[in-house]
Amino acid sequence: MTRFLFLAFLILVCEKIIAQQSVATKAVDELLLKESSFNFGKIAQGRPVTHVFEIVNVSKDTLNLENVQASCGCTTPEWDHSSILPGKTREIKVGYNALAEGGFEKNISIFYNKGQLKTLVIRGEVWHTPEQSAPKNNSIALLKTIN
Repeated sequence: MTRFLFLAFLILVCEKIIAQQSVATKAVDELLLKESSFNFGKIAQGRPVTHVFEIVNVSKDTLNLENVQASCGCTTPEWDHSSILPGKTREIKVGYNALAEGGFEKNISIFYNKGQLKTLVIRGEVWHTPEQSAPKNNSIALLKTIN
């Protein structure tokens, strides 16, 4: 009987220890992205476009953006380098230079608080713009010779 009670007590203690460890290992998400991706849709070739992403510090401590880095040179992020106070919002403006024709998907990495990472994504499709706004009208030259 005492062995049974001792075993039951030991199992109960082990369950409590495991439960406390699982609660302690859950990571608290400090940075909230109001949106993690944006689709520009169809973009005229040669026309740069921008979109503003909003981020929120949902922690109780000050958050430091260490770097915001795009996956290629055609994408340029701009952000305020100062710390973000708890509960405050910050904007990251992302520009895309639409030079290459076709579909695109670019990643923007947000590095914050010593090694933590969040990723933004922009996508869209660049279409080739005509060289002239309207086709050449040969009738105008004909009308000028008649008059």
